[in-house]
Amino acid sequence: MTPKPATFRMPAEWEPHAATWIGWPVNRGDWPGKFAPIPWVYGEIARCITAGEMLRITVPSSSHRRRAARVLGRAGVPEERIDWVIRATDRGWVRDSGPIMARDARGRPVVLGFGFNAWARYADWRQDARVPAAAAKRISVPYVEVRHGGRRVILEGGSIDVNGAGTVLATEECLLDPAVQVRNPGFSAADYEGVFARYLGAAQTIWLGKGIAGDDTHGHVDDLCRFVNPTTLVLALEANAADPNYGPLQENRERLAGARLADGSRPDVVVLPMPSPVRFDGRRLPASYANFYIANAAVLVPTFNDPADRVALGILAELFPDRTVVGIHAVDLVWGLGTIHCLTQQELR
Repeated sequence: MTPKPATFRMPAEWEPHAATWIGWPVNRGDWPGKFAPIPWVYGEIARCITAGEMLRITVPSSSHRRRAARVLGRAGVPEERIDWVIRATDRGWVRDSGPIMARDARGRPVVLGFGFNAWARYADWRQDARVPAAAAKRISVPYVEVRHGGRRVILEGGSIDVNGAGTVLATEECLLDPAVQVRNPGFSAADYEGVFARYLGAAQTIWLGKGIAGDDTHGHVDDLCRFVNPTTLVLALEANAADPNYGPLQENRERLAGARLADGSRPDVVVLPMPSPVRFDGRRLPASYANFYIANAAVLVPTFNDPADRVALGILAELFPDRTVVGIHAVDLVWGLGTIHCLTQQELR
C-alpha cells in the first residue's frame, strides 16, 4: 500500500529491538578464496547478539539451516534465541536489503518498502529485493511501499543513519552522484530530504561528502559517521595525511563543524581513529570502526589486528556505558567489502 501523507519515525539503533535479522553466509563469491572462516565469524556475532534479543536468520534451504545450526551450537548460541527463515537470497548484506522499520503516527511498527538494486552495481538482486515484504509478513506488520514523485524509492540502510529525534546523516557521494551507482536518477537533495522527512521523521538532513576508500557502495555513511545518542555522533578520521582517506574525512569534519540537529543545536562530535589500511589480493578494503552494530545487550565493533583497535573500543565503551562493547575480528569479514553493521538489521519491538 502507498500511504497518504503521515508521520513515520525511524527509531535510533539503540532503541529496544525485538530481534536482529542477518542472512547466513552462503554466497562464496562474496569472500572469494576466503570463505571458510566466515561462518565462524557469524557464530561469534550471533552469540553476542543473542545475549539480549532474538536473532532471525535467513537461509536458502533446510540443509543450509542444519549446517548453520551446527556452527551456532559450537559457538554457544542458544537454540531458543534463533528464528530460522528459510528463504532464497542473493547475498547476506541485510542492512541494505533487509526490513528497514519505522513507526507510524500511532507508534505501530511498519516495514518501509524501499526498493533495492544491489547498490546500482551488481546484477543479482531480485531475490534480495523481495526480503522486506516477506519479513513484514513474517512478523505480521504493515508493509509501506516508499514512493516519491510517483516513483519507487531505492535506498539502502547503510546509506543513512538516524538519531531518532529528527536528524539523518547521508553522503552526497552515495545519493547525489549523477553518474556513478545512481540509485534514483534525477533525484536532488530536496527529493531525498522529502523522503527522509515523510518516512523517517527526519526534518533535518546532515549531508557529508565522500565515503572511505575501498567501499564499493560508493559512500555509505555507516563506514564513516554514526549517531551514538540523540546529540552525539562519532566521526572516523585518518591521521596519515598521505592516506587517500585523509582529505575526504577532514572535509566531513569541516561540514560537521557547521551542522545543526533538528532542534537547531550543534551535534557533539567524537573522533574515531581509522585502522591502518587493510589490503588483500592487491585491493584496499573498507576497514572502519564506524561499522559497529548497537544490539540490545552489546555494541559489536569490527577489529583488524591493529593498535588502534583498543583505542576505538575504549572510545565506544565510554559512549555506551549501558552495553558491553565487544570487538569482533573482521580481517576476513571485510574481504566481503563490509563488516558488522552491513550484515545486521534491527527489528523494532
